[in-house]
Amino acid sequence: MNSVLVIDKPAGLTSHDVVNRVRRVLDQRSVGHLGTLDPMATGVLPLVLGNLTRLAQFYTGADKGYEGVIRFGFATDTYDSDGEPLGPPQPVTLALEQMQDLASRFRGVIEQMPPPFSAKKIQGVPAYKLARKNKEVDLKPVQVEIKEFEIVGIEADCARFLARVASGTYMRSVAHDMGRELGCGAHLASLRRTAVAEFTLDDAHTLESIAQAAAQGRLEEVCIHPRKLLPQLPSVTVNDETAAAIRTGRAVNLPELSRAKLVKVFYGQVELIAIATRIAGTLFHPKIVLASEALPSSVVNHSA
Repeated sequence: MNSVLVIDKPAGLTSHDVVNRVRRVLDQRSVGHLGTLDPMATGVLPLVLGNLTRLAQFYTGADKGYEGVIRFGFATDTYDSDGEPLGPPQPVTLALEQMQDLASRFRGVIEQMPPPFSAKKIQGVPAYKLARKNKEVDLKPVQVEIKEFEIVGIEADCARFLARVASGTYMRSVAHDMGRELGCGAHLASLRRTAVAEFTLDDAHTLESIAQAAAQGRLEEVCIHPRKLLPQLPSVTVNDETAAAIRTGRAVNLPELSRAKLVKVFYGQVELIAIATRIAGTLFHPKIVLASEALPSSVVNHSA
């Protein structure tokens, strides 16, 4: 099965846990995800299945949207609510205008220290493995971009926010750093991912609904329509002869897309068979071939 599913990940599961569950439900080994979510976080987790796992390379830098809550008064070792407090809670009084001003300092391109409990590698070892063993975690600041970050409400010691960030940004670190700026400590109390690239909560389904759809033979109903993938790329629908050439990795002439650098190539309305890159003029070569099924031999022979 070559498809994209968007899961509404529940709290308490790792992204890999979700992948394993979907593998079992669909009885399909080739399943990957497009961006890790921490176990405590919920929301949009796109999964690529079958040959469409090859699309993952086009989503490595995808923007991500979030909504969540930052609790002020104490920091934790993981920078979120799953961690151990680093000190006793302090009484805090938050004002919306004050917090909005503080949030503005984190917008744009900034230097950010990743959390010690993260997948960032230190000499090939994930930082969280060292942190769990109470070993020194020597991480370096990295440059990230926070494109949107707004505090939208205050309740007691908590601030609700909306954010849109570039890939590689840790909202846990944002919460921790805001607490440090105020001198009272803070951590990420909850986080829900609302978007990854073109995928949103409107596209998302629970693991239970996916299992039910699979059992009832309705899986196509919950998959993302291939025409909605990578909307920034133009698409073209090819005939039998051109499709046969693309499936065997040969360059083809696509005169209707003379200015595009990368294009989505469809055979029919729903079968995405390749992502092609322009060589020169209207000549395109398949960058990745997504369709493994061969056309009838008569078509292949005709196109040879």
